[in-house]
Amino acid sequence: MKWVSIPSWLKRIFPLLVWEIPASEKDVYLTFDDGPTPGITSRVLALLSEHHVKATFFCLGSNIERYPALFKEIKDAGHTIGNHGYHHLSGFSVSNKRYYKNVKLGAEVSGSKLFRPPYGRIMPRQVNKIKKEYRIIMWSIMSMDFDRKLSAGECLNNVISNLTPGSIIVMHDTEKAGVNLLVFLPALLTWLEEQGYRASALYTVIP
Repeated sequence: MKWVSIPSWLKRIFPLLVWEIPASEKDVYLTFDDGPTPGITSRVLALLSEHHVKATFFCLGSNIERYPALFKEIKDAGHTIGNHGYHHLSGFSVSNKRYYKNVKLGAEVSGSKLFRPPYGRIMPRQVNKIKKEYRIIMWSIMSMDFDRKLSAGECLNNVISNLTPGSIIVMHDTEKAGVNLLVFLPALLTWLEEQGYRASALYTVIP
């Protein structure tokens, strides 16, 4: 899915997925996909610490096993861990059996019951099976930080121009996205503080 802001009709079609968190206050939820990644994740953690913000990291199981010290660094900093699958597989292009196995292995390695489908691509049948064991977390706003055609300023604007209380925001702690992420994330954290938003991790609020 490459919408910056998820359309309401899609949320209605998939009501079992978590797209946002009902909020009466100015709470928002920062999430980071595809890590952990050397040279990127630690810098993201430092920025979050500087601003006293907790977030949720949807990690790939293969990266957790490749970089266990980085994974421990995320957990030790008090952030929530989510499962992004063991490998970054699209539910549209692999068999259901392979997809379920990938989700389960990612859950075992990450230790998380929160699952975010890679690319946001998941079939209704897959949803019905996976929701029996895991909470499927989507998002309301995609920063598009991975798009090299966009500047860091444009990624920042993607977030702040669509932000509402309860929004779940997707960023990526990867080398490809890091070019934009490490520039706009400090600006986003400062803007949130100035506007009176509170950024939190997901574990305490998911219905």
